[in-house]
Amino acid sequence: MNKQDLHGRVALITGASTGIGRWAAIALAECGAAVAINYHKNQLGAEETLRAVEAANGRGVILQADVSTKSGAQSLTEAARAALGPIDILINNAGDLVQRCSLLEFSDELWDRVMDLNLKSVLLCAQTVMPEMIARRSGVIINVGSIAGQHGGGPGAGVYATAKAGVRCLTKALAKELAPHGVRVNGVAPGVIDTPFHERMSTPEMIAQFVKGIPLGRTGTSEECGRVIAFLASDAASYIHGEMIEINGGQLMD
Repeated sequence: MNKQDLHGRVALITGASTGIGRWAAIALAECGAAVAINYHKNQLGAEETLRAVEAANGRGVILQADVSTKSGAQSLTEAARAALGPIDILINNAGDLVQRCSLLEFSDELWDRVMDLNLKSVLLCAQTVMPEMIARRSGVIINVGSIAGQHGGGPGAGVYATAKAGVRCLTKALAKELAPHGVRVNGVAPGVIDTPFHERMSTPEMIAQFVKGIPLGRTGTSEECGRVIAFLASDAASYIHGEMIEINGGQLMD
């Protein structure tokens, strides 16, 4: 029996227009899941993700929503459910640094933007699927954190790191609350991954400096992260619960 077979299951992935979200969609589709591909502003990227899903013989739909708001999270889940059926797997991937900024200069408005997108969205989206998962006594929630949530982040990323530390803690809190109902909750904490995130936010010099601290001597790929997410979503990970899986090439070893 293939424990990573996800045929007949529906996955909702937030922030799936590029990077880790895109490869999570591809990996889940390759395992047989139907995928709801969420985007906020990057429709062209979401369409490219859908083409990649279909190229993997998968079935998907793209859905626009701002998951940093309660109404956005609710409308997204309702649309995904209407298009594909009940949600079996939720991947909370939406997030962004927004901008590099020193803590001294960080404004209240920027704090709210970073926290709402990276942390609040995780709870908002989880709340939209928890009732049906509890009722069925099955389901999987996977939250995408960051190595920054352990070490405080790179230059100008202190609040982003704080939000990702919150994702780590919220993952464990959700795991404790949902375990009696048969719902598994885990997370992944990517290290320095070659994504559009770093193309926008990090200079080549910064990346070179980061790589010096990575034992494997290179950045990771979105595909490597996506395949770990697909594993956690499957029955092959049936006894993994409340964990944050590090994907960082050895940069951080507990």
